Amino acid sequence: MAEDWTEEKVRVGETELCVLKGGQGRPLLYLHGELGFEGWCKWHTELARKRTLLVPLHPGFGRSQAADWIMDMRDLAAFYTRFVREQGLAPVDLAGFSLGGWIAAEMAAANSAQLHKMILVGAAGLRPPQGEIMDMYTVTARRFLGRNVHDPEHTPEFATIYGGSPEQTAQQAATQWEAFEDARAATARIAWKPYMFTQSMSHLLDNVTGLPTLIVWGRQDNVVPLAAGQLYRDKIAGSRLVEFDHCGHMPMIEKSDEFIRAVMDFLD
Repeated sequence: MAEDWTEEKVRVGETELCVLKGGQGRPLLYLHGELGFEGWCKWHTELARKRTLLVPLHPGFGRSQAADWIMDMRDLAAFYTRFVREQGLAPVDLAGFSLGGWIAAEMAAANSAQLHKMILVGAAGLRPPQGEIMDMYTVTARRFLGRNVHDPEHTPEFATIYGGSPEQTAQQAATQWEAFEDARAATARIAWKPYMFTQSMSHLLDNVTGLPTLIVWGRQDNVVPLAAGQLYRDKIAGSRLVEFDHCGHMPMIEKSDEFIRAVMDFLD
């Protein structure tokens, strides 16, 4: 499916945003996590059979221009609210993973009417009632990535998208790890203190009404504990939490078939 991508430059105010696009049908906006866009996976390919996937690279990530005025996650959510409005997408179906899930939750809390359906996958943004969000700055990017999945050796797409596959050249690997470090720096700027959550989120989610929401989590998530997913379920009225056993922070590649089925059923 990667060969079917198009890459567009879209201006949002003074910022030039890189947006990847593929598929057909009603738009599905996907907001990537704290290490940048992971690349086209099986779940993207399957959803693109029925949906046009829009994948913006967050400002300051990858090939998107940085925006100096974006100082925190609420600023970034306001940026994407403007993007959705100016692109004529509202109300849009929105999926967010980890950091991207936090952005989605902020957007919903500010104005749930701009969204049609929302999918949160291992979303940051809430302080877990039990456990803590893993601090990725206390370890190397490689070690942090290893903690993202429950069983890396038996997750085929993990090596493909995060390095180590036979097809990847040394230059490609070096470029990829440099991009990971750049993404970690960009994340630190907007989500450092408190780390990967905001105290007000649990209260702001009371504003989310009438928004069909699917929450997807791995029970063995070592990055954002399952307790955060359960709190999202409790705080977002009418939401549904799907838990996958023997699964870490990335159910979309660890349990790809089950994930695709749950998401497609929800969107349909």
